[in-house]
Amino acid sequence: MSVPRRRMLLASVAIAAVPTAVLAAGCGSSDSASSSTAAATTATATAPANSISIAVEAPLSGDQAASGQDMLNGVTLAADEVNAKGGVLGKQINIIPVDDKADPATGKTVAQQTVDQGLAVAVIGPYNSGVGIENLSIYKTGGLAIARMTSDDKTAGFGITTQPMNSQISPVEINYIAGLKPAKVSMLVDPSAYTQSMASRLKAGLTKQGINVSSVEITPGEKDYGKQVSTALTDNPEVVYVSTYYPEGAIIAKDLVAEAAKGNTTKCFMGLANQDPAFITAAGVTDAETCVFSGVPSPDAFPGAATYVTDYQAKFGTAPGTWGTFTYDSANVVFAAIKKAGSADSAAIAKQLATTSGFKGITGTITVESGTGDRQNPPVKILKVSGATSFTVVS
Repeated sequence: MSVPRRRMLLASVAIAAVPTAVLAAGCGSSDSASSSTAAATTATATAPANSISIAVEAPLSGDQAASGQDMLNGVTLAADEVNAKGGVLGKQINIIPVDDKADPATGKTVAQQTVDQGLAVAVIGPYNSGVGIENLSIYKTGGLAIARMTSDDKTAGFGITTQPMNSQISPVEINYIAGLKPAKVSMLVDPSAYTQSMASRLKAGLTKQGINVSSVEITPGEKDYGKQVSTALTDNPEVVYVSTYYPEGAIIAKDLVAEAAKGNTTKCFMGLANQDPAFITAAGVTDAETCVFSGVPSPDAFPGAATYVTDYQAKFGTAPGTWGTFTYDSANVVFAAIKKAGSADSAAIAKQLATTSGFKGITGTITVESGTGDRQNPPVKILKVSGATSFTVVS
C-alpha cells in the first residue's frame, strides 16, 4: 500500500536537506540550482501545488560530495527537461534533495524523515551500499518506489537500478588482473560494505586461479596511507588492488607513485568506487594516469549522451561526473513508470519500474531483472585516466 501524499501548497516538512554551500558545489553559482529542485536550504522541504515529488538521496556533503552533487545534477537536469515539456501527467516534477553524508546512521535518519514527511512518491538513491543496506528497507516499508544507486548484492530486490552490481563488476576485475599473470596481488581495502565485498570477491576469484592474495585494511578519512602502502608492497606483489572510495584512493595513488620513484614496479588497479573526476583532481593527472580502473564509461563515451554532456555543462558550469548519467537515466525511467501507471501512486509506480524493459537511456538500453531489479548487461569496463576530468575504455 502506498503512503498518502499531501498536496498542500508549500507544505513544510522536516527533512535533512542540502546546505546552500553544497548546492553551489559543481555549479556556476549558488543561484544556478534548478527551479525544479525544492528550495531546501533549511531543515525543511516543500512541495508546490500540482507537483510530483521525487527524493534524491546522496552524499551531498562530506568527502564524497562531488559524486553526490553530480547525482543530484543528473536528476535535476532530467526534471527540468520534462517540466519544460509540461511535466508528467500534467504535473511538474519537484526534486527533494536528501543528504546522507555517506554515513549509514545518517542514512537511516533521513530515510525515515523522508517517509514521514509524506511528499515523495519515489526515491533515487542512495549511492553508498553501506547506507543502502541500512535504509532501503525503510523506503520500501514506507511505500516509496525505489531507483537505487547501490551496487552491493545485499541491496538487490529493493526497487530497481540502472547501474552495475558487484556480482557484475567483479568478473571483469578478476579477468583483467588474472590476465596480467601476477604471482602475487596485494589489496588495500576500505572495510565499508561495497569495497569489502569487492575485495573478498576478487580474492576468491584470483585464489581459484592459483594467485596469492594478501590484504591490508585502511581506515577511511585519513590524510596519509604511506605506512599501509609500504606494508602492502612488502612481498613485492605485481599488482596492488585498491578497494576504496575516491578520496582515499587518490591519496593511495600518490603514495604508490612515491614508492615507484624508489624503484617499485607494482601495477596499480583502482576499484570502481574510485572512478570519479574528483579522483583525478585530488591525485593530479600525472599520478592518476599510473592506475587502471574498473568502472563505467565516462559520460562523453556513451554514444547517446552527447546532448546530455552539453546541456549539463551549460546548466551547471562544470563537466558531468560519472554517476549523474545514471541518475539522469534513473529519473527518466521513473518518469516513464509514472506515465505508464497513469498516476502518482507509489505502489503503481513501483510495479511499473519492476517491468522496465528496453528503455533507451543515455547509458544504453535498460532492462531490469525480475525479482532483483538489477540491470541486465550493465556497462562495466576497464578504464584509464584521460585528461583532467575523464576516463577512456581500455577493454
